[in-house]
Amino acid sequence: MKPGQRRKVVVGNWKMHTTAAEATQLAQGVVDGVGNEDGVSVILCPPFPYLALVGAILKRSRITLGAQNMYPEKKGAFTGEVSPTMLLDVGCKYVILGHSERRHKMGESDAFINQKVRFALASGLDVILCVGETLEQRKANQTEAMLDRQLNSGLADVPVADLPRISIAYEPVWAIGNADHHATPQQAEDAHAILRGRFSKLFGKEAAEAVTIQYGGSVEPDNAAAFLSRNGVDGALVGGASLKADELLAIVRAGINEGRVEMQPT
Repeated sequence: MKPGQRRKVVVGNWKMHTTAAEATQLAQGVVDGVGNEDGVSVILCPPFPYLALVGAILKRSRITLGAQNMYPEKKGAFTGEVSPTMLLDVGCKYVILGHSERRHKMGESDAFINQKVRFALASGLDVILCVGETLEQRKANQTEAMLDRQLNSGLADVPVADLPRISIAYEPVWAIGNADHHATPQQAEDAHAILRGRFSKLFGKEAAEAVTIQYGGSVEPDNAAAFLSRNGVDGALVGGASLKADELLAIVRAGINEGRVEMQPT
């Protein structure tokens, strides 16, 4: 499979932002802006309280609903947690797991993230698995080792039949919301190549060529095309820029344009 045959994906991760009114306005703005365009897969991941609200707006649109996290149980005495059953019930198709903020601020381990991945897939949710290194790890030349470890751990014991329902998001932790450190498109391309190579060793070349690997290091309208044009960069996991409809739509348009270029015959 050629890189151009992998569909571009843009995921808006709203994190802990928006009120009900803001979520409504933002979701409607994105729906209106995307319209009938199907050149890019667009996924919105609002906070838990607004999933049903946003999901209702996304119905009959080309945009899919995703969640930012979940707990690996169907139900039970887990105060403050949300199950995949609940996410499916409000219309979610995707869930983000292993996000750098969950790893580094909430202390989630590789083993716990793997438990979530396997449970999400078994429950019927598609998974966006986040991996990435810190600034200290990059300075110590540990980028490849960290990506290797997180991918190996995150996908341990995942059934081969479920691989088409998994995508990978590369998050250089040191470049997220950091004005002093920015990843270059070349650094993103290099990291994606590492991940695809490791995926190939784990599951074979065909699976590696098919897996979507998106970039998640402070993607904005002014740099989206530079990242999305790189070989092996199949989309973007967008944080801050996803909170403004016009900015997210600009990134979507960049993905559409790059997707069309890749699909042109050579």
